[in-house]
Amino acid sequence: MPAETLARLLAARDVLLTDGLPERGPAGLALERGAPAAFAAPARIQAVAKAAIDAGADLIRTNSAGANASRLRPHGAQARAAVLSRMAAEIAQEAAERSERRVVVAGAIGPTGEIFAPMGTLRHALAVEIFHEQAEALRDGGASVLWLGGFAALEELAAAAEAAQRAGLSWCGTMRFDSAGRTLMGLAPAPFAAQAGALAPQPEALGAEGPGPARLLHTLLTLCAAGVEHPLIAQADAQADALTEDGTESDPRRMAEFARLARDAGARIIGGGAGLTAAHLGAMREALETTARDARPTHDEITARLGAAQPITAARRA
Repeated sequence: MPAETLARLLAARDVLLTDGLPERGPAGLALERGAPAAFAAPARIQAVAKAAIDAGADLIRTNSAGANASRLRPHGAQARAAVLSRMAAEIAQEAAERSERRVVVAGAIGPTGEIFAPMGTLRHALAVEIFHEQAEALRDGGASVLWLGGFAALEELAAAAEAAQRAGLSWCGTMRFDSAGRTLMGLAPAPFAAQAGALAPQPEALGAEGPGPARLLHTLLTLCAAGVEHPLIAQADAQADALTEDGTESDPRRMAEFARLARDAGARIIGGGAGLTAAHLGAMREALETTARDARPTHDEITARLGAAQPITAARRA
């Protein structure tokens, strides 16, 4: 069976559900005794992917968000960026092939962790080179689309998009908006939506990820109001806003409500990030399949149903 593509699934289904980032570490490839997890525990990574698929994910991301040469350099592993990325794609592709459902394998590429000139030292050509190495490896490992996720600067997302084109892959992407509703580099949702039209090549889908269901939905409404023409992505961390009383991640019912509201707001691709488990995904899948689409919620309705998005304190970030 040929690899499933995002374009085919978007044409066939109203809403797609994506996996989260459980057990993957802040750089996207937790290190164990100095060895990247893709080498140290491939069976564990595949088990995480399988659990997401079994819970209802239509799209799974490879365990490679931090596997670019820049992010690997502090670990002395920059020369293994291509090997790690290809292995991550092969692991995810094997999990998808074993499923009876149609599942897209998206090659995950995240930021370099460096800042573009003139504020920093990273240049466009070098960024494209870094991302291109990873993009080709993910393609060769079986990814049918690239997931450019968690970016803070539009310049860096543009470099990753150019790398995708050079590798012959389409892409979808998210910017990460913080508790103040801006990216780390100060970009707000509305200007992002306005500038996204200049990206080349254009994405298959575009959207936002961020710290918590309520906050992410407010960002999503802003993107909708700005007139984003691409299928919208909504990815909320499960544990960042409205923690449970014992300090653990959000209740699956809360993420189910997020999925319903995100769909009603216009998102076509819905999922989560840090803290999202198979239990969350299962609840989200059930919510999407058992409830009818409703009118687009307002900001006040989001607050009424999910509560106010609380500031993220240093203690809660830890």
